[in-house]
Amino acid sequence: MTRYIDIPAGRNVPDVLNAVVEIPRGSRNKYEYDEEHNIFCLDRVLASPMHYPTAYGFVPSTRFSDGDPVDIMVLIDEPTFTGCLIEVRPIGVMRMIDAGKIDDKIIAVPVADRHFSHYVTLDNMKPHSREEIKYFYSHYKNLEGLETEFAGWAGIDYASEMITSSVATYRAEQNDAQTAA
Repeated sequence: MTRYIDIPAGRNVPDVLNAVVEIPRGSRNKYEYDEEHNIFCLDRVLASPMHYPTAYGFVPSTRFSDGDPVDIMVLIDEPTFTGCLIEVRPIGVMRMIDAGKIDDKIIAVPVADRHFSHYVTLDNMKPHSREEIKYFYSHYKNLEGLETEFAGWAGIDYASEMITSSVATYRAEQNDAQTAA
C-alpha cells in the first residue's frame, strides 16, 4: 500500500505539484499526517478563535530542512477534506519562524480551478488575502503560549529552489534507507 508521503511530488516538479490536504480551509482542527501509520491524526484544536484561511498540507515525496515534508497552503474557495490530493501550481512562499526555527510554506493554486488560472505570482493574490494569511500565522498559537513570526514573502524562484532541494533530500533519504535494508 502506498503511503501518502510516497505519492509523487508532482507531474512537472517544481511547476506542477501534488498537495495532500491535512487541514481543510475554514477548520479550527489541526490535523497532522502520521508517516509511520499512514493516517491523519487530530493534533489539537486551535485555542484561538481563528480558522485556517487556506487548505493546508504537504507536498509528498519531499523533505524540507525542518525534517518534515514541504508545507503548502492552497488558495481555494471551498473547503476540501483531510487526505484530499490537489494538483497545484506554486506562486510563492510565506516565510515564517515557528519556535525559533524557519518554517517556510509554499503558496499554491489548484490547477483545476479556473478562478485561479491567472495567478502566477503572489502579486496576483488579493491584498487582503495576503494580510489574512500573514495575520493568521502571526497569531494562531498565541493563546497556547507559543510564538510565531511572519518573516516575509518570497517569490516563485525561491519556491522552486525549496521544492527541488526537498525532493532531492527525500530521494537521498529513501536511497539511504534501501541501502541500509
